Amino acid sequence: MQRDTIAVLDFGSQYAHLIAKRIRHIGVYAEIFPPKTKTENLKTMKGIILSGGPASVFAEDIPPFNAEILSLDMPILGLCYGHQLIAQHFGGLIQNTGQGEFGKAFVEKVMDSRLWQDVSFPSQVWMSHQDSVTECPPEFERIGQSKHCPIVAMQHREQPVFTLQFHPEVKDSLAGIQILTNFVKQTEAEACWSMEGFVQEANRSIQDTVGSRKVLMFLSGGVDSSVAFALLNNALGKERVLGLFIDNGFLRKNEAETILTRYKQLGYNNIQFRDASEDFLKAIAGQVDPQKKRHLVGAAFIDVRDQFLENLNLNPEEWILGQGTLYPDIIESGGTEHSEVIKSHHNRVQQVKDLMEKGQVVEPLKELYKDEVRKVGELLGLPDAIVWRHPFPGPGLSINVLCAHGDEEFENALSLKNTLRQLIPGPEYKTDLLPVRSVGVQGDQRSYAQPAVLIGTQDWEKLEEHSIKITNEVRTINRVVTLLAPNELPSLKSRRAYCTKERLKLLQEVDALATQALIEHQLMQEIFQLLVIILPLSTNGTGNSIVLRPVCSEDVMTAQFAKIDWKIVNPLSHQILELPGIDAVFYDITHKPPATFGWE
Repeated sequence: MQRDTIAVLDFGSQYAHLIAKRIRHIGVYAEIFPPKTKTENLKTMKGIILSGGPASVFAEDIPPFNAEILSLDMPILGLCYGHQLIAQHFGGLIQNTGQGEFGKAFVEKVMDSRLWQDVSFPSQVWMSHQDSVTECPPEFERIGQSKHCPIVAMQHREQPVFTLQFHPEVKDSLAGIQILTNFVKQTEAEACWSMEGFVQEANRSIQDTVGSRKVLMFLSGGVDSSVAFALLNNALGKERVLGLFIDNGFLRKNEAETILTRYKQLGYNNIQFRDASEDFLKAIAGQVDPQKKRHLVGAAFIDVRDQFLENLNLNPEEWILGQGTLYPDIIESGGTEHSEVIKSHHNRVQQVKDLMEKGQVVEPLKELYKDEVRKVGELLGLPDAIVWRHPFPGPGLSINVLCAHGDEEFENALSLKNTLRQLIPGPEYKTDLLPVRSVGVQGDQRSYAQPAVLIGTQDWEKLEEHSIKITNEVRTINRVVTLLAPNELPSLKSRRAYCTKERLKLLQEVDALATQALIEHQLMQEIFQLLVIILPLSTNGTGNSIVLRPVCSEDVMTAQFAKIDWKIVNPLSHQILELPGIDAVFYDITHKPPATFGWE
């Protein structure tokens, strides 16, 4: 079907596909292209957007780019890395000033622009960069600035070429949609895209991919796998789709029974259940490395699938694998040409990739984000209990159980502690480091570092301000927590601890308490996801510590930590501390970026 299209050149940004999604939500179709695309293949586009990416314009191994694209006679918008690349191409100056920006920032208007129509200033935006444009090219003029970035936005004096250092595509850039809408207006592209249209196209795509074969679909009870399962049933019929719900031992408390009952109520009689908890626990026994744990969980799923096919005497050539993979899973697993691996996902382990190469995998949601999947679920008539269920990954609670050999070493810990004390001198807040590591994403690149701790006044705004300051100015810290209980930070040391039944049971109890608190205070839809993390940190070598990580987000790619009323948080933290074997309770006060949702 011929339709007006805006091209998004993907330089490997975590948000590249999110740009395309935003343009589609405006109503105009958008398509992803590699930055080395030939110019003639883009001449029919109505406009072009250059994404961000993990590379620096100073690096030797930058993504290959066809610079002739910038001479095309159509509106062009550069974002983050694209902003810097355009500045460099036209003769501007880019520098590493030593002052990056990650997360929330504010833009001030320097002069009027077509991009600023109906935008109020100062405007909150979302940043993720280390390099900065410090001098405009001769043909450009500065139109915006931020605290740490003198040229946060610029435009060509004569041509419709605009650039932004920040990410308007993320929800946390409050006027981002308006800015993108203003750019789309310059392209004069016709609006012709909708989620209803996606469902129709998905049916055709599923039928083409599957052909005469059948689909074995992994089910978790979550929105992703449930919506994918509903789409497959809708496109192929129940007789050609078989759901496999596996209890891997990493589910929430009493969750297996609840999920099976829910599917039965929906009339899905094409689902089988297997308890494989012992197999999964055995697969990750003694493991500490988060990436290895994810790979092993993913591999265990495929092993269970193969055993299932063999036990039922099903021909693997006639049955292909169905997965509820979303685009963020692919991006964070390094699934596009220039993207970094932030964290591996169980649906992108090597065994799955081998099946994909053989054409034995169907993923009807792989180009969508969580909010779009929920819309599809509503269009298919799924109940709110599924559509608005909090995200819960395939590896489940296993990736919320941090493990350690007990002899971990942390480089520059003393130096970092001194830096924190100088940065937040007190007396209102004390600072420290936790002797564990957590994963983060800074400038579209994976980081793995010790979290900082803030102990002091319970004021969300001050805690947020200090958290942003720490992660912006101390590059080697990607996450900040605040102590909830006890009142003083105990002497916590890393201990030998792995993912065991005992630690999982304790985590399930804490998770149930935290979830119940959200339900009682009607926060389940306001909070996008609540993660509860168990840390191998103890005062006596046998206990654990807990981190509460509730976040507000739309599509997983960015998030703000949720600022839950202290009247809810404090009683909950003391309730958790009273459980046997809990030595401390923390609250994660980091946005994404620089931290990811989870700690692994």
